[in-house]
Amino acid sequence: MSERPTSTTSNDTIVFSSDTELSLIRGSTYVGEGSRTGVPIEQSTPSLQQTVARTKQRSWAIERSMLARLLKAVGHPAIRIVLWDGAEARGQESDNLRTMTILNRRALWNLVRAPDYYMPEGYMRGDIVIDGDLIEFMQEVNRSYRTEWTRGNALRRAWEGRSLLKAKRNISHHYDLGNDFYKLWLDEQLVYTCAYFESPEASLEAAQVAKMDHVCRKLQLQPGEHVIEAGCGWGALALHMAKHYGVHVRAFNVSKEQVRYARERTQQEGFAGQVEFIEDDWRNITGKCDAFVSVGMLEHVGPENCQRLGDVIHTSLEQHGRGLIHTIGMNYNQQFNRWIEDRIFPGAQPPSLRQMLDVFEPHDFSVIDVENLRPHYALTLRHWLERFERSLPKVREMYDEQFIRMWRMYLGASASAFETGGLQLFQVVFLPASRPDYPWTREHLYWTAQRATRLSPK
Repeated sequence: MSERPTSTTSNDTIVFSSDTELSLIRGSTYVGEGSRTGVPIEQSTPSLQQTVARTKQRSWAIERSMLARLLKAVGHPAIRIVLWDGAEARGQESDNLRTMTILNRRALWNLVRAPDYYMPEGYMRGDIVIDGDLIEFMQEVNRSYRTEWTRGNALRRAWEGRSLLKAKRNISHHYDLGNDFYKLWLDEQLVYTCAYFESPEASLEAAQVAKMDHVCRKLQLQPGEHVIEAGCGWGALALHMAKHYGVHVRAFNVSKEQVRYARERTQQEGFAGQVEFIEDDWRNITGKCDAFVSVGMLEHVGPENCQRLGDVIHTSLEQHGRGLIHTIGMNYNQQFNRWIEDRIFPGAQPPSLRQMLDVFEPHDFSVIDVENLRPHYALTLRHWLERFERSLPKVREMYDEQFIRMWRMYLGASASAFETGGLQLFQVVFLPASRPDYPWTREHLYWTAQRATRLSPK
């Protein structure tokens, strides 16, 4: 009976099915049934040598075919894909083709199966090398490639990953990596959400302060008011509202590391009587407020919980109150990138604007302002990635090379997604419908520094 290849079992091993099962170790030895030692290929029988030659030829043809399938699957971007043996394929012609090298068969097979997952996964594992600027490479891929997912699949995973029991574990997976790690590449106040660049040349520190002021002006905060913040990070916004707008803040967060840091900072800066940080889930928020704000939390809540968040806001917000939700979003209902969810943000699912309406509609909240800060988040991520790269010697003292590649891919791929339109950044301002005093214009959003109501810090 003639022997023929049936599967690839590892990077270097091809398995045959025949009367005698054979294993061909590429470029080294042949082990037959009953053998304990390998025989060099060149010393084997002529028939086996012919089988080896046929197998290599067939493997070569299969790999080239898979290269073509991979390029088609990602929409023929202007990239060059090179295999471990030097074979290559190109997408659209360009004067500046960006190169990805695939170092083994496993990575190639996986890429053909699910490029959106196994491109970042292969990069993280070191099975794929991307030459040059990572963000520019991912831009080329993102422009040509869009994955379609069914609503049922997205909702199935949503219910699995965002229950009350799992929420704390999901947040801890990302935010409790250690404050020292985030201090290496975030701004000095540890603001881990989209900044607001009043000019592209602004520093990250200035842009994060500008973002907090932008939020506070949208909420039209007045001294003495009470604010509830859902998902407060390391506490920068809560303290900013108290210091510069004279409000009292109760901020909720399930990250133990972040809450501990926020409480220590509040104590040191003398605002313990004005700002309270509560280590608890947003679903357990109680009390009344004049303003409700959530910055960077809705993407962890999940679309299936939007109405429940609306219930919490409805119970908390006074009739004269106002609210703001700031969240990563999408243009339409689709599943979040599976790799980002698995490796970086378990349970994450940015909503579309239509899905966000489930927060507002059941309780007759009026949406009065919607702004998309997408280019601001792209620039924020570029700042974070640049700082991350500058901090690599210290990051290496904390984590291994796989972790570094994982975070480099996360930051670079996210920047490219905002730049190419795969992700959005929505800020939505809303009021109870019965409130009569709607803002007449948007003048309060863009006051000059001389006209701003910002208070001087203590």
